Amino acid sequence: MNEKDWNLLLNLHEEGTITKTAQKLYISQPALTYRIKQIEKEFDCQIIFRGSKGVVFTKEGEFLVKHSQKMIRELSNTKDTLRNMKSEVQGSLRLGVSSNFALYQLPLLLEGFLTKYPKVDISLTTGWSSEVIKLIQSEEVHVAILRGEQNWSGEQLVLNEETLCIASKNKIDLQSLPNLKLIRYRTDFGLKNTFDQWWHSIFDVPPNISMEVDRIETCKELVKKGLGYAIFPSISLKEEDNLHTIDLVQGNERILRKTQLLYRTELLDLTVVDAFVGFIKDFYHLDQ
Repeated sequence: MNEKDWNLLLNLHEEGTITKTAQKLYISQPALTYRIKQIEKEFDCQIIFRGSKGVVFTKEGEFLVKHSQKMIRELSNTKDTLRNMKSEVQGSLRLGVSSNFALYQLPLLLEGFLTKYPKVDISLTTGWSSEVIKLIQSEEVHVAILRGEQNWSGEQLVLNEETLCIASKNKIDLQSLPNLKLIRYRTDFGLKNTFDQWWHSIFDVPPNISMEVDRIETCKELVKKGLGYAIFPSISLKEEDNLHTIDLVQGNERILRKTQLLYRTELLDLTVVDAFVGFIKDFYHLDQ
């Protein structure tokens, strides 16, 4: 097996059909089928079953998929190490970033970093913080920027802390919330749990959820039209949104949500990781 075979197995496992995998890899179905048979011949075992709804991997096939994931990761790490042995900052930086941070702050951050280090290639994956933490734990990314408290044994740098707040088109009273329409958007468990705990500490009735949407920006536009109120991290609100806000308070303290940079100390031997961490520290004045 080689790198092409590893990618072939990973894509086949993800797509589930010969047809879709062949289209994705820009090869013919007969060529793909031939390569699978060659892999099976090499290891003297059957790795997939073909059915009416697609392919099913055997126990041996699942093992080879995991092996392929490991080999691609090791090959990528080897390439990164060799590129970073040069004194000039270049090579690939694999970033995992929470969706909200990526939407509101990452473009400016990357613009500045790539202006300073134009020979760096950015490989970016975004998602909920609960998804991004898995990427860095499995070493699929070099560095992660995510939000909320995370179970991480490596280096953690707090970039900032922001308030969570109720936002509405018109000024509202906190005690009237159970009678008003709440608009919710999909978010990670940590943020949802924080809001639920806050709500239950104040009210003994559930919120009146009138709408649920998939994106925070969609939610904000609905709130701006006066269709209800919503709970937002302050990172998502701008002065031009012209919304009334009330900070969430637990006891006598505002509820804050952290944004953190996570990485492994040993990866600072890679010049591109060291440069990015240094840039972040300067950008957020963390050494001052």
